[in-house]
Amino acid sequence: MADSARARRLAKRIVAIVATELQHQVKDPRLALVTVTAATVTPDLREATVFYTVYGSDEEVQETAQALASATGVLRSAVGQQTGIKFTPTLAFRLDTVPENAHRIEDLLAAARAADAEVAERAAGASYAGDPDPYRRADEDEEQPQDVPAATAGAVPAVPTPVSGVSVGHAADIGGEDAVDRFGEPIETQAASSDRA
Repeated sequence: MADSARARRLAKRIVAIVATELQHQVKDPRLALVTVTAATVTPDLREATVFYTVYGSDEEVQETAQALASATGVLRSAVGQQTGIKFTPTLAFRLDTVPENAHRIEDLLAAARAADAEVAERAAGASYAGDPDPYRRADEDEEQPQDVPAATAGAVPAVPTPVSGVSVGHAADIGGEDAVDRFGEPIETQAASSDRA
């Protein structure tokens, strides 16, 4: 099972070792403007990728890549000696594109700010195409409408309730509002007949 925490610790250690070796031990003038930014190590600790940036032109970037390729053996042996791990990871150097991406993002943000400022400037002198608020009218009252009586304005409309066992239409057919059972007989007469029995 690979330990990712151990891989992260080793990556940090490799960054420090490679940066120190480039500064003090490797005597190549092409590596004078190199900055080691980060490193990643595979979970099995066999391969390491070291990211670097170069301050200079495209030609200097290419020369730096060639110098790092020639110094890989020296740097790998230094990593093996200073870390003391069983298998020294192979080193691969890759140009870090984070600074270029950061400059591009800054340019995009500046363009967005300029566009926002332009929109705000246009909005400052603009007027509404219609009413400022098309859903509210100044001549409307907050009270009840004029055509509905105030007593029934908030009232719930009366819905006829069905008598138990009889639908509303059937109760109206048999005798209107009187309470009837499912056979259509008034409930009072049933109570009287049950008293007789």
